[in-house]
Amino acid sequence: MPDKKYKILERELATDDPWRLDSNPFEQERYTKMLQMCLSKESIRNALEVGCAAGTFTERLAPHCQRLLVIDVMRQAINRARERTKKKAHITWIVADIQRFWTAERFDLIVVAEVLYYLGDIAELRAAIRNLIDMLAPDGCLIFGSARDETCRHWGHPAGAETAIDIFKEELIEVQRVQFRAERDDEECLLVLFRNPIKSSGN
Repeated sequence: MPDKKYKILERELATDDPWRLDSNPFEQERYTKMLQMCLSKESIRNALEVGCAAGTFTERLAPHCQRLLVIDVMRQAINRARERTKKKAHITWIVADIQRFWTAERFDLIVVAEVLYYLGDIAELRAAIRNLIDMLAPDGCLIFGSARDETCRHWGHPAGAETAIDIFKEELIEVQRVQFRAERDDEECLLVLFRNPIKSSGN
């Protein structure tokens, strides 16, 4: 992640409610729909959340997972989310950049929302998406969320939802897409549920 964007995240995480994730009705509606998409799987054995911010969604998702691995590039984010969910022993926390993180584990659920547009360019975006798909189990689900391309470029990012969705669809199947829009022009996002079409050897 570019140093400039890292410093912006560091500054925003110093506030009581970063990005108004706990107090904004738009964000609450988005999280409700994200959780519904996650629960489209009958059971979540092993989940990966990429980018936990202050743990608002982590707190909602964790009770539905047998195991949950949470990664974030910002140690402040991990610390805040861990404090929020400290009674949940089945969560593992790692400070890591999605561009460099990889594990041989395969996850039946991956959630990555409002994260990928922080990458430096389209090549980095494509590499990160390839990495996520590699960690998705056969028939696993991936929930992706982002503001649209136009909004992200206005913020100074290289791309947003539409570009990432097209890359994901090169290997995954789009199952569901939902658009959210609030009164403010910059409060919008697309949520997409993808499925890995590769079947496990046991099927």
